[in-house]
Amino acid sequence: MTITIPITQAREELTSLVDNVKRKLDEYVITVNGTPAAVVISSAEYESWKETNEILSDLELTKAIKKGEKDVDKGRIYSLEQLRKELKLVF
Repeated sequence: MTITIPITQAREELTSLVDNVKRKLDEYVITVNGTPAAVVISSAEYESWKETNEILSDLELTKAIKKGEKDVDKGRIYSLEQLRKELKLVF
């Protein structure tokens, strides 16, 4: 759940905020004079965000993902067993 709080409240409740972010996966938008200024999220969420940002920044990878999605939409997919036979792989 995303909760918006003023910076004065965040300062007073920082330990509780961090605990809620870790345990309940809450997200906090911290405002200064009513304007959003910062966000507090879990470290796992932050790492996931960074990884997603890196992927989206890689144009070649983004193109490959989009091509793969089109292939799936058009039914151009293979099962693992089909790939093993096609590539003559033994597992």
